[in-house]
Amino acid sequence: MNTHRYLRAFLAGVFVPTLVLPLMLVVFIVVRLAFQVPYPIERGLVFPMALVPVLWGVWNMLWAWSRSMTNLSLGAHGAILVGLIIPAGTLIGRWLGIIQLGETSATKFGHFQIPYALVGILFCVAVAAYYLIWKYVVGFVNRTLGVA
Repeated sequence: MNTHRYLRAFLAGVFVPTLVLPLMLVVFIVVRLAFQVPYPIERGLVFPMALVPVLWGVWNMLWAWSRSMTNLSLGAHGAILVGLIIPAGTLIGRWLGIIQLGETSATKFGHFQIPYALVGILFCVAVAAYYLIWKYVVGFVNRTLGVA
């Protein structure tokens, strides 16, 4: 099955976020409506719901195109994506007024302040999670669709 290799790579890439993001939407709706959180969570959902699956698909296409030249593993390639998504999300969050980077030693997210040390730990956790998801889940879908 050598036809439309990059289309299959795109579909393999969008598989995981397409399944996970609606579940996150349900959690956000329950938190917003059931627990009456006075913070407008829905403003921060537009970016990930619209852009993250496309980024994953394009990123997987880029891996399929460049793997013979770079010999980079799929997990490492996926972990690099965190370095693109988090700054882009932070910029859009600042633009929408969801995230405020203060002069203190914390990031203000809505009504919550997150210390920079915790932000660094969460970044490391995100890199590890992306590595594992890309290595095992996206790798499995790539093998199933004949991309890898």
